[in-house]
Amino acid sequence: MESFVMRRQNIIKYRGNQFEEVDDEIAVEFPLTIVVDGQEFATMVCTPTHLEELVIGFLASEGIIRSSKEIKAIAVDEHRGFAYVELVTKQSIQKEFYAKRFIGSCCGKSRQFYFYNDMKTAKTIVHSTNIRVEQCIRLMQLLQEQSTDFQATGGIHNAALCTPNELVIVRSDIGRHNALDKIYGYCLQQGLPLSDKVIAFSGRVSSEVLLKVSKMGIGMILSKSAPTTLALELANDLGITVVGFLRGHTFNVYTHPNKIAGLEEKTLQFDN
Repeated sequence: MESFVMRRQNIIKYRGNQFEEVDDEIAVEFPLTIVVDGQEFATMVCTPTHLEELVIGFLASEGIIRSSKEIKAIAVDEHRGFAYVELVTKQSIQKEFYAKRFIGSCCGKSRQFYFYNDMKTAKTIVHSTNIRVEQCIRLMQLLQEQSTDFQATGGIHNAALCTPNELVIVRSDIGRHNALDKIYGYCLQQGLPLSDKVIAFSGRVSSEVLLKVSKMGIGMILSKSAPTTLALELANDLGITVVGFLRGHTFNVYTHPNKIAGLEEKTLQFDN
């Protein structure tokens, strides 16, 4: 199947003690350069779908905008791989702030954020939705049912914005963080509230992924994969519940278990 997400490629496969020529589905990788008010801001590689959402979500997570209403115009040139953004109020983007490690204060603790904009835009989650065990399991099942592109290519990550009862939207990308930016961009365009939502996620929960969830103001992420140590340190400080290895009817709760029914009074010892 030819699509923007994948491309058919003739390959040689070894199986059953022999070589055979077959067609395989390969994930498309697309470079996109974002230009803000005539100034080149960033180049990313992504899956070429929902690009306007991706740009809006990325700019919001980087602290360039807080609302889609701050964008006067946006045009995506898919042929050349450029996205041109004009802001309502022009600003001088000091790129050095977006590439400089910064040590800031997080919940009274010294925490080294990767970049200045992470310190500026990360949100501590005070109020969040609660969820039952069977809802966690069902949301991951629903996400996996939507993951046809990953099953075809093995190279596409999926993320879903959820209520405890259903998936609201699903977005896919070769980049884990890009899938989340697409969701964020969609929510900003539609004006969706996020504090009562949950993220279901197909990939590893890295610190970058965790910070994306924090910047969206969402207090829980469910993943079928593992988290990293830095992601858990940030989640513990920022009030985010991380559920990982959610496969079948088993899962691990790593941080803030009190948001899961049956664990309301439970706390975890966390040394960092």
